[in-house]
Parts: sequence; structure tokens; C-alpha cells
Amino acid sequence: MRKLFPPIVYNPVTLVGAAIAAVSFGLIIFLFILEFFSGESNPYLGIITFIVLPSILISGLLLIAYGIFRERRRIKRGIERSGKFIVIDLNDIKQRRVVATFTIGTLLLLLFSAFGSYKAFEYSESDEFCGTICHEVMEPEYTAYLSSPHSRVGCVGCHIGSGADWFVKSKISGAYQVYSVLFNKYSRPIPTPVHELRPAEGTCEQCHSPGHFFSEIKYKSDYFLYDEANTKSSISMLLKIGGGNSELGRAEGIHWHMNVANRIQYIHTDEKRNEIPWVKQINDDGTETVYKSIEVEFDENNYPKENYRTMDCIDCHNRPSHIFNPADKSVNLSMSLDRIDKSLPYIKSIAVDVLETPYSTKEIALDSIRISMSAFYQFNYPDVFKSKMKEIEESIKEVQKIYDRNYFPRMNVGWRAFPNHISHLYDTGCFRCHDNKHVSDDGKVIRKDCNICHTIISQVTPDGKENVSLQGIEFIHPVQIEESFLEQDCVTCHAREKEQNYFKNYKKIVSSK
Repeated sequence: MRKLFPPIVYNPVTLVGAAIAAVSFGLIIFLFILEFFSGESNPYLGIITFIVLPSILISGLLLIAYGIFRERRRIKRGIERSGKFIVIDLNDIKQRRVVATFTIGTLLLLLFSAFGSYKAFEYSESDEFCGTICHEVMEPEYTAYLSSPHSRVGCVGCHIGSGADWFVKSKISGAYQVYSVLFNKYSRPIPTPVHELRPAEGTCEQCHSPGHFFSEIKYKSDYFLYDEANTKSSISMLLKIGGGNSELGRAEGIHWHMNVANRIQYIHTDEKRNEIPWVKQINDDGTETVYKSIEVEFDENNYPKENYRTMDCIDCHNRPSHIFNPADKSVNLSMSLDRIDKSLPYIKSIAVDVLETPYSTKEIALDSIRISMSAFYQFNYPDVFKSKMKEIEESIKEVQKIYDRNYFPRMNVGWRAFPNHISHLYDTGCFRCHDNKHVSDDGKVIRKDCNICHTIISQVTPDGKENVSLQGIEFIHPVQIEESFLEQDCVTCHAREKEQNYFKNYKKIVSSK
């Protein structure tokens, strides 16, 4: 019988390589088609499809080449094969038993392999797999995710989403992540995937409709000063979260930016999207208004195209599921909930101080927090230390919980590691555009006006005085500052990326005793 290929191809090594390559290629095509038409993209199936199986395919091709090379050398030495294949005689009872055993065993193996593969695929989609397989790398994000408002939304639901548009991009990103972990090439901390995230319309807006935000919600916050008495102040405000369909309510408020009747586009000049010199507003009638920063020299005709964006949810809610809370904010909350004893002298200062102190490992941090807080009261307030030992111990445990939830020394992760564009206290946030410095050609200004987004209805000042008005009151800063807060941004003092000296008061007490 005439052979299709040259004799050097017909050798065991080449045939085995061809079988491996053929099966791998078939599986790649099958899995690609399966995921492409399933409507959902899974990054871990992509790892198998685009990393594992191609590696096996390449191995098979190398075996083919090696077999041909080896067979050519054998022929040159005068060693030739008979070219006969194994003959199976089913009339032989022994051979029949072997064939039957092999066939049944193969079918059972395929059955259990299919079941095992399905369970493996199912596990690869789980949040546990995403958060715990690479434990040290993903521990900060996974810990924050478990405490987030989106803890019931699967990781792949936001990071991958559905549809085929981002299919290939997710595979390339996933392949690099595997490489980074295997060869210890990943950054510490893991950077926010600004460019790899899908648009909000493919993730957030699958549950949240941008045209259905209405009315206001009440927000209340307690603040404790860094003095010996931990003096309390509080503020209540109405957050204007509206901006939805005008037929069902007022189409104004924070979510006006996301109203389907408006489209906001902007250009940012930095990786974190903190610097925005150019903004365009497009109304539903097609009219456009362009605002340019008066402080930045910027040519809107010459910029990287990837820095041009249409505003969506992520431009403000850029940490919706991986939130690391600032130390003073966390301590304020715990004190207001009586998890940290407010009567302990300087507890606000000492708690924030031990949280903000850099440590090499989390284990050392937790031990140091206990030692530092205990020593502070033992040496500076011995009477308090004796009479309130239980309260001090409970407060220490609460501060340790705050640290455990928000700080990860091995990954260089803490609340300062990532910008959070919600609000304007610790990051520029709203004031990236609302700064009174973005002006249109006809003189319109993007206003820096607190009442655009919220109305303060009550405030308890540190002197105990309560101001109340449903029409809105003017904010009184709880601590006297040299320059009016109206003339500067909150981040001037509270900035995430600047070291703060919150602890002057209690450190003066320590040095004087």
C-alpha cells in the first residue's frame, strides 16, 4: 500500500508526537468554540486553552521533529523498520480479554476525567480559587473583597464579565499574571488594573441602571479629635445621589454624570486619572461644552488615545470591591460603635499611630500594636491601666482587627496604596474637575460648590454646640486651621500620598512624662 508520507515519518516517536499534537489542537479548538459561544468568559479556562494546551501542542510538535531526525539517522546507519503494525486477533480469547478490559477502562477513565474536569472548571470560577490559590499575592484584595458591598458578586463577573469583546484581552492578561506569579515578577502592591477593566456598561450596569438614581440619602459620621479627651464631633448630611430619569424625579445630583441624557468625556494625563485638564459635556440635543484647566498647558489634539475616556461608574467608584479604609476613619467608626473605649486618654491618637507605623510583617505588627498600646497606658496613665485593663485589652483587639483588615506589609498594601475617587477627603476625587479652574470658552466654570453634591443638615462641633437646619448649614471645621477650608482642598491635610503627623498631641505627653 502506498504511504502518504515519507518513511522517516513512520516511527513510534513521531507518531506519538503527532497524536499528542492532534489531541491538543482538537481540544484547543473545542474549548475556544465552547467559550466563544457560551456568552461567558472564564480566565482560568483561558489559561488551559491558551497556555497549558498550547504547551502540550508544542511538545508534540517537538516530538515529531525529534522522531524524524532520529529516524533519518537510523536510516543512514542502515537500520530500517519493517513497517508492520500490531495485529489484533479477536478470535484469540486472551487478546479479546485485553481489548475488552482496555476499552472498558478507557471509557471509565474518560467518564471520570470528564466529571473531574467539570469540577475543576467549576472550582476555577470560584472566588476561593481567585483569592486563595496565590495566597500572599491576592490576600489583600481577597480580604477587602470579603468585606465589600459586592462580596456576593463573583470575581469573574467584574474582572471578566460576559461577551466576546474582551475575550482575547482577558486571556493575554491572565497569561501574564500566571507568568508573574510563577517567576516572582509581580508588583508589590498589585496595581489597579485601570486599562484591563471592562467598561461599566458590561459590569456595573448589569445590575445598576444609570437612569434610575433618585432623591437623597442621609449620611452621618462621627469624628474624634486627637486630644486627651478624644473630643467628639459629628456631622449629618443629605447626599444628593440623584440624576436619573427626569420623568420619575429630579434629574440632578451626583449621578447626573451617569444620566443617559448626558455624556461626559475627559482626558487624563497620569496613570491614576488624578490629573484631568480637559472635560467635554455632551447634552442629549448634541450640544457640546468643553472645559479646560486654566492651570495646565494642554493640547487636546496631541495626547495618548488611551487617555481619552467617556465617564462611567468606575471613574468615581474605582475601588468598589477592594476598599482599604484610612486609619483615622476606621478608628472613628470603632469608637462611635463603642468597640474602642472613648474614655481612654488619647486612645484616638495612639490607635492611629500604631496603625500608621510601618512594620515588616503582619505578625510583628499585631504584636507591636499590643505592646505599644499597653506600654503607653502603663507608663503614662498607670491608674487608668489598672482600673481599665479590660477596656484597654478590648480596644487593642479592635485596633488589631483594623490592621488585619487594611494592612498587608509583605505586599506593601495599606490604605495609602491606591487612590479612591469617591468623595474628596483623602484623594482629589470630585475636585479633579470641580475645582473652579476648569473653564469653557464662553466663561462657564465647573464649580467647586459643596452644595452641588450634599447638604449639611446638622453638625455637633467639638464645643458641644449643635447646629441644625433642613435648609442646610455651613460646615465648621472641627479643628482650627490656618487657611479656610473653602480656599484649599481637603487633601492638602488629609492626602493619601503624604505622610501625616496626626500624633503630635499624645507624643508631647509621652515626651513630657
